Amino acid sequence: MREAAAEQVDQEILEEKAASLTRAGRRVETALKAIRAYDAGEQPDADRGELLDEAARAVWALLIQRELCGFRDEKRTIEQYDIPRDVMVRVGRI
Repeated sequence: MREAAAEQVDQEILEEKAASLTRAGRRVETALKAIRAYDAGEQPDADRGELLDEAARAVWALLIQRELCGFRDEKRTIEQYDIPRDVMVRVGRI
């Protein structure tokens, strides 16, 4: 009985980790999309510095969340999301 309860709790923890990583990843994607739209001239009234700051916060949160889940390979995350260098500079990782 206890083993089944422990397994259920473990499963719920895994599901929450996956959900939190998904949310963090979506925030990064949204922030990077805004930068790319600005760079393409689609958001001329936006402030690129503010967009970079927002992306850096989202990336930092994702990297921390991934680390808490046991994923420590930042390079893979940077490649997966195609995170620009200027964002990583603001994160403080370059």
